Amino acid sequence: MAQPIPMELPAPDPRAELERRLRNAPLEHAQALLAAYEVLQGLHDRGVFELLRGALGSSDKVIEIIVEAAKAPASIRSIRNGLILAKTLGSLEPEQVGALARSLPEALALATAQGPKPPGLWAILKRSRTPDFRRGLFLATTLLEAVGRSVPPT
Repeated sequence: MAQPIPMELPAPDPRAELERRLRNAPLEHAQALLAAYEVLQGLHDRGVFELLRGALGSSDKVIEIIVEAAKAPASIRSIRNGLILAKTLGSLEPEQVGALARSLPEALALATAQGPKPPGLWAILKRSRTPDFRRGLFLATTLLEAVGRSVPPT
């Protein structure tokens, strides 16, 4: 009976594969490397690397300054207020915020078109007859009422 021929393959060297890939990388990724070099040059030209090097060298001092600034009562209030505003904005529907954002430039344009002279009482009363004005007035008075409820009595 025939005997099998022993076949022993050498174990692949992972370092040799990495070296081969590293040698071929500039050829395979030439465009990406050139784009990366352009980005690096732009960062260097604008002094970003010097800024980062300085920040790394004095990282303890930078962190100390940030911590001291964050410990100030005004900073703590600002952070809290920012969180409250973010929570409030998160509770609004995007369509409502979008409508408000679109109406603000329109309202400012109409107000500046009036010129430096404020509108008279009669012009304001004429506007109060429109449904849009009454809806806006209702929104404003509802908002004022809600704010008034949240103000503690003196």
